[in-house]
Amino acid sequence: MNRRTFLSLSSAAALTRTSLAAPAPINKRERMLGWLAGQSTAKYTPAAFFLHFGNDYKAGSAAAKRHLEFFRHTDMDFLKIQFEQTYSRQEFLQKPADWSKLKVARLDFYEPLLQTVRELVKAEKRNSLILMTLYSPFMCAGHCATAPLLLRHLEEDPEAVKKGLEILTESQLLFVRACIKEGIDGFYASTQGSEAGRFSKPAIFSKYVKPFDLVSMKEIAAACPFNILHVCDYVAPYANYDAVYDYPGHVVNCNLKLSDRRISGQEITKLFRRPFMGGLDRHGIIGSGTPAQVETEIRQVVKNSPRPFILGADCTVEADTNWDRLKHAISVAHQVGA
Repeated sequence: MNRRTFLSLSSAAALTRTSLAAPAPINKRERMLGWLAGQSTAKYTPAAFFLHFGNDYKAGSAAAKRHLEFFRHTDMDFLKIQFEQTYSRQEFLQKPADWSKLKVARLDFYEPLLQTVRELVKAEKRNSLILMTLYSPFMCAGHCATAPLLLRHLEEDPEAVKKGLEILTESQLLFVRACIKEGIDGFYASTQGSEAGRFSKPAIFSKYVKPFDLVSMKEIAAACPFNILHVCDYVAPYANYDAVYDYPGHVVNCNLKLSDRRISGQEITKLFRRPFMGGLDRHGIIGSGTPAQVETEIRQVVKNSPRPFILGADCTVEADTNWDRLKHAISVAHQVGA
């Protein structure tokens, strides 16, 4: 054996030992699937933030490109697609009985957003989990009419409005099933309606809002490995989350500020019996603090949060938030943990 052959064999053996001793780094998809299975990484906290893009990036290829740019720039741990294919205002909705006149939006209505889904799945699914945002049928009804009109109709004649919610739920199921067929890994499912004082009688939510929330939520719970329940306080704060503790979702994202007090991430995890995502006020330091303030805040939030935990805001951050600010916040989270 000559010297050159010996050196080649020695190098090959060294490479073999190195590969056995140091497995290849996992990608974001593998990391998050491991996290969902209870496998945490020391000194690493998953993190993600969401924002709405401009009118030029709401659907189709332009939206796919923008989502991908944002995802890769910020280095967040999974990709969430914003839902921008909302219903337009239906001017004929003047009285409760009019809700039965809604038309089911078929897949051609959702096609621009499904194109976004297809392109993002093709570009990123092998590396990352991809979620679609899902607004509840009640929230979609608020797009069809003004929110005050919807609430008034539900107070006056909920049985009549129920027919419209059934139609919106039928349409939503078409979209959900199409997303799953195209390769979506899960959904960021939003609920509203159980906020403090939203209805004069809590039974309106439990009888006429919640059942329609749960139709798609149960469907995605059976089909998808990663769903986030988002209890949205965009309209009003909550006195408590009692009405939605039993909603499906692998993770819950909600505000720690209730209408009359503040609760902890530990309480959220205990009450919902699942990991908590959040910890940061979307109107707070994440949007206006200095880099040092952001880092201090994140370290404190992670220190005080239950494990497992995903760092994020309580809802969508302002659309004009600097991407570098979010990238910095996520990089801090990736360096701290239990």
